[in-house]
Amino acid sequence: MGTIEKSFDAGLHTEQLRGRTQQTFFSSTEEENFIYPYNGFEVDIDKKTEFDAQDLESSEINLKIRSLMKEGYGHIVVKNPRAKHSIGVGILNRLSLEFEGSLGYFGCGLVDGPNIHISGRVGWSFGENMMAGTIVVEKNAGSTFGAAIRGGDLVCKGDVGSRTGIDMKGGNIIVGGRTGTLSGFMMQRGRMIVLGDAGPNLGDSMYDGTIYIGGKIDSLGVDAVQSEITDLEIKWIERKLSLYGLEAPNGASKLQKIVAGKQLWNYDNLEPSEKKIVL
Repeated sequence: MGTIEKSFDAGLHTEQLRGRTQQTFFSSTEEENFIYPYNGFEVDIDKKTEFDAQDLESSEINLKIRSLMKEGYGHIVVKNPRAKHSIGVGILNRLSLEFEGSLGYFGCGLVDGPNIHISGRVGWSFGENMMAGTIVVEKNAGSTFGAAIRGGDLVCKGDVGSRTGIDMKGGNIIVGGRTGTLSGFMMQRGRMIVLGDAGPNLGDSMYDGTIYIGGKIDSLGVDAVQSEITDLEIKWIERKLSLYGLEAPNGASKLQKIVAGKQLWNYDNLEPSEKKIVL
């Protein structure tokens, strides 16, 4: 089976989005092009430290993490984050980062490479614009979980709020419980696995990507349709869930697969009467 056929069987599509390319061009003979275009820190994952964030402001916590990375620490434990906002953001580095407690709004956004674990809950817009790495939340998450994510694995083992994966552009979002209304809204790429129920208007106006639901779907959004799950997808889902100690409630083969109906792809070219039918 060819690469294109395999990609479609696995829920991946090769159609290119219009607009300015995000592809980075480099030569394999130019060593400088194998590193990130910023000054990352050389850290040792086996070098571990911890600090108490109880009396620190959000900015002080972030500066402390950065300072410890500069010292070469590759495993950092933050105690008592006390649900403060905008913590663990903008980490563009290889790092093992643990938060013993809960985070507030906009936690762990704009990250590229770290492996993060949160033992508690997280607030709105957690993991926004994530580029690479893994993030695991042991309890629940607020609305817009994984907004505009582009890569990596973003996992919440509990329930999440509304608009999960809004404007999702890549990567994987995994939810062990339920997700709220308008999840997958305007989704463009990537895959979302929800083991529980999904609220109304699932996948509304999604352009591409794939959503898998293990429980009840209240309703599908505009241009979201059900599709057949493939054996390749089932194997991928089982393998991915096993990485985080999760299982589909009735087996991966019983998940409902939701994709774009693609009636909106050429929406601007439709006649007024046709637009009313689509919407």
